[in-house]
This record gives sequence, C-alpha cells and structure tokens, in this order.
Amino acid sequence: MTSNPTSPHGIILFAHGSRDPLWRLPMEAVALRVRGLDPQATVACAYLELTEPDLLACAADMIAASVQSLTIVPLFLGVGKHAREDLPQLIADLKAAHPSATITLQPAIGEDERVLDLLAHIAAAKA
Repeated sequence: MTSNPTSPHGIILFAHGSRDPLWRLPMEAVALRVRGLDPQATVACAYLELTEPDLLACAADMIAASVQSLTIVPLFLGVGKHAREDLPQLIADLKAAHPSATITLQPAIGEDERVLDLLAHIAAAKA
C-alpha cells in the first residue's frame, strides 16, 4: 500500500489473485498509474484469493491510517460469481466492520464502455 497520511480517501483495486507472483504485476502497474492521476489518494491492491492482502485486511489498514472513505474498483473483465455474489458479501462485511467509513463499490471494469472500446481497438490493431 502506498499511503498518503494526509489523505482521507483511499482507492482499492480489487482483483482475483493467483499463486503466480508475476500475475499481480499488471494490477500493481494500474495502481501506480492511479497514484499518478490522484496523488492525494491512498492506493492499494487487494485480492479475493491466493494473493495477499485480502480486501478486508487492506481496507482495515487504510482505515487505521485515517482513510475515511474508500472506493473499491473491481478489476474483473467479466461479472461472474465472484463479482456478483462474493464481492457484495465482502462489501457488506467491510461496512459492518467499519461503520464510520464511507465505502463505495464501483462496477467491474469490464462493464465500462471505455474498457470495452479499448480492448476492441487493441484486438483490431495491425501488428
């Protein structure tokens, strides 16, 4: 986690996780770019399984560091069981554990038309 001790806002990029430690590199690259776009925010990655930290631990660390509001950004292209069922339960658990924090869940990035357009442009690009 990169912490900005003066920031009351945190952004958690939430992804699936993998046993392969190299798998997380693209998520960390996104986090680095978010930090560049919003240097006032505290930005971290959290994972559903197989990779640390998990969402609850990541959020608890941010809140302990005086973050008052959290935005959770699911880095899922498809909205399957994890995004549809597991994530809402995690958010409910998070809100119950930290009732004074404002917690916002964004839609999965795969539901954003800009992401779909970018993927289409990349797929259609001639090498």
